[in-house]
Amino acid sequence: MNQSDSVNVAVTVGDVKVQFSGSAESVMASVMSFLSKQVPSMDLARKISLDYSAQELIGSYSHLIKITPEGPRVIPEPSAKLSDKDLVALQLVAARIARSLGRVQDDAMQVSEIHAATALNPKSISSRISEMVKTGQVARDEKEPGKYRITTAGIHLLNSTIAKKLKY
Repeated sequence: MNQSDSVNVAVTVGDVKVQFSGSAESVMASVMSFLSKQVPSMDLARKISLDYSAQELIGSYSHLIKITPEGPRVIPEPSAKLSDKDLVALQLVAARIARSLGRVQDDAMQVSEIHAATALNPKSISSRISEMVKTGQVARDEKEPGKYRITTAGIHLLNSTIAKKLKY
């Protein structure tokens, strides 16, 4: 085979990039084999991956969360029957959205900051946070143990809780 008969193909699927070169027939066979092996497994991986983007969170919670000049706030509908736990989780989601949008530097919050944003009783906030940490819905900040952030599992549970309470 001479140089003019050689084919070079680069294929990128997600983070995987490969190059094939050779005869048109061998390159085509290699590309088809690669795609048949990579794409189905990537589709399966996407089906079991759980990671909430800011866009998804905004879509789900824009009716309850607003980013105000004073910071992220939970502003529930008057008819919403949300528990203190729901409000704490929503406030932490609001902080996560605000950080994703570049409006705040950190999505972790102290009990006093949650209190200032929600007007919930600080003892109630501490109790709810303690429960949520035990169940994996909230995580303590590694650098500042007095700060907390919502976990992916916490958002997942909040989604189902809010959907039931607000009939979405």
